[in-house]
Amino acid sequence: MKIPVVYGLFFLLISFGCSVGKHLPPGEKLYRGATIKVQKQKDVKASAKSLRSLLMAAARPKPNKFLLAQPYKVWWYYFIGEPKRPKGFRAFLRDKLGEPPVLSSRLNAKVTAENMNAYLENIGYFHSTVTGDTINESYFTKAVYTAIIYPQHTIRNIKWVNDSSALLKELDSKKNERSLLKKGMPYRLSDIEAERDRLDLTLKTKGYYNFNPDYIMAYVDSTIGNYQVDLFLNIKNTTPEIAKHPFTINRITVFPNYTLLRPPPDTSKTGTTNIDGLLIRDTVYNFKPELFKRSITYRPEKLYSSIDQNSTLNRLINLGAFKFSKNRFEAVKDTADPYRLNVFYYLTPAKKKSLQAEIDGFSKENKYTGAQVSLNWKNRNIFRGSEQLAVKMYGSFEVSSTDSLKGNNNYRLGTEATLNFPRYLIPFFSVKESNLYPARTQLLLGYEYFIKRSFYTKNIFRFNYEFQWRETANKQHILAPFSLTYLNAVNVSDSFYKVAAQNPALLSTVYNEAIIGSYYSYTFNTLNPLAKNQLYLQTNAEIAGTTLGLISGARAPRSKNILGAPFAQYVKGDVDLRYTRRFPNKWQLANRLQIGIGFPYHNSTFLPFSKQYVIGGSNSIRAFAVRTLGPGSYKPTLYDQAYYQTIGGDYKLLVNSEIRIPLFGRFSGAVFVDIGNIWTKDTVLFGTAGQLKKDFLQELAVASGIGIRVDASLLLLRFDFGVPLRTPYLPDGKRWVIDKIALGDKTWRRNNLVFNIAIGYPF
Repeated sequence: MKIPVVYGLFFLLISFGCSVGKHLPPGEKLYRGATIKVQKQKDVKASAKSLRSLLMAAARPKPNKFLLAQPYKVWWYYFIGEPKRPKGFRAFLRDKLGEPPVLSSRLNAKVTAENMNAYLENIGYFHSTVTGDTINESYFTKAVYTAIIYPQHTIRNIKWVNDSSALLKELDSKKNERSLLKKGMPYRLSDIEAERDRLDLTLKTKGYYNFNPDYIMAYVDSTIGNYQVDLFLNIKNTTPEIAKHPFTINRITVFPNYTLLRPPPDTSKTGTTNIDGLLIRDTVYNFKPELFKRSITYRPEKLYSSIDQNSTLNRLINLGAFKFSKNRFEAVKDTADPYRLNVFYYLTPAKKKSLQAEIDGFSKENKYTGAQVSLNWKNRNIFRGSEQLAVKMYGSFEVSSTDSLKGNNNYRLGTEATLNFPRYLIPFFSVKESNLYPARTQLLLGYEYFIKRSFYTKNIFRFNYEFQWRETANKQHILAPFSLTYLNAVNVSDSFYKVAAQNPALLSTVYNEAIIGSYYSYTFNTLNPLAKNQLYLQTNAEIAGTTLGLISGARAPRSKNILGAPFAQYVKGDVDLRYTRRFPNKWQLANRLQIGIGFPYHNSTFLPFSKQYVIGGSNSIRAFAVRTLGPGSYKPTLYDQAYYQTIGGDYKLLVNSEIRIPLFGRFSGAVFVDIGNIWTKDTVLFGTAGQLKKDFLQELAVASGIGIRVDASLLLLRFDFGVPLRTPYLPDGKRWVIDKIALGDKTWRRNNLVFNIAIGYPF
């Protein structure tokens, strides 16, 4: 007689459970979890289900995981047995796949019921009661709790018990400014504690250095009836006098060369120089005084403020010139005026110069593999104002074993110098900076010598002048008023010209070109990685050649030159929006939308290759490799892949969505769907098939697949298998290929199943 698989699994689990009971210590049972019975009294608005969930969060201990009423992880824990080595493979299997039993001796239903009752009191369900008991069944112990719930009380009035002290007047004046306590809201102890913390932070900005939120006391009158309470706030009588007075800054001393080996005295002015009210002890003159004038945001005789304290420390830490930055506040020992503070900043310089060598191997999505060697030199304080100069020299090669690319190797030699200033650097102008988030100015100068074997050589020059600043901790701006890229192609081979004779569009890859323009970028990011809703937004805008076009009167493609080469003219803007929703079971739903629009005009018929949008690959549409999809319904040929620097477009639309599923230990899985494509404005490169048309939605590629992620602490390894569902370069009406999926067919897998290996999440 055949037994269905489900029944066989059920009997197998039952046998697992029986073996678990045999392993339990004498006199112990396995804790099976809690059952909570809720008895709602009249006028209770919350549902029994929500109340049960609230109380269940307070139930202790947490039971083992069960499947079909059996503790499968406990069975595995006993089945593996005690490992001989605490870090061996057997211990790994036991810890990651199993869990120790939660025994009945850990259960105390009476104490847990008291905790539940206290929790109800803390959220306003006064006069409610919870009782607890236990039930034994076989080798299990269950907890049963009965909760009698009365209506939740709301706040009727909030009143400060005032007197004539300056502190209470300050608190009373702030009670309605962004208060977390409002009339009519449910009573919750957590809201009162949060309001105390808020008021403490407010007072810290008004000079009350020694104040503590514990000095604020709340009285609750729950006897007024109608399930309401009156809330009275006051300062405790035991509050020390020193906490009731605001402090002013007496003296600020800075030690920019501090070391624990030979710490300087910090209680006298010996060896210090007064610069704009700051006492600076820099005996070796490593730093210009102006650096500290900009970085320290307050001066003597000003009221103490936690905002000034935090912003100054943040600015000093982010300068990059100091390895350690800390401060200390000390009350002045003066009986005539004891409410003054001396401030000391201890700054340990980082190593001024460093030299680093790197060797990297890589495999690109365009089917090239190779290696790069780079030498990086950095000076963290080149002009004694925390200016950072970084010089990089590098060399690399890329080779491919693909038939269409075989022998078409790439070689790069280059250097890049970056100079960072910890302020706005604008000639003839002075710009006020944010106290909390200092701005940076970056100057970049680079050169690259690029050899595409057997085809051509390129000289690439780059210069950028940009500003970076933060509006808040999660809002960043980048503005480059001037950016220059100059490309000069030389040594173009006869073999390349022979191929270009058959396809003249290929000549565009060896055009000399100058890109002169400006760009702006804005980034918003939800900083808390544990937040339920996480949002990331990046917008970019770029413009090139506009002023040159007006001056030169450019109207036709490549008709006007600068620096001996036609200059690019275009306007470009794109949006990258990502939203991730985290669920209580650690599942995540991650989504991304990318829209890019480039508009080349007058002196340009298409975006420069370095500015074009690309599609496909491990971070895009994962069933299509880079350079094999788009633009539009065009299918890149082997010649395109071999000769074009980039197979891209002037427009882009990409939508990604994936469900991220925790598996066990450091392993998690994903199920994803990718949709998108790119298009061109003109027909020069890829004809009408690649051009954006009214029915562009009919040319969207659709892919799906599954993936495995391995959290290796320092990095996340990602393995994705992508399958095409819709192929835009197939004839119209035959683009959906879902019905062609044949995972069991080796030939189909070789031609359609794409395996991606990457580091980090795709978005």
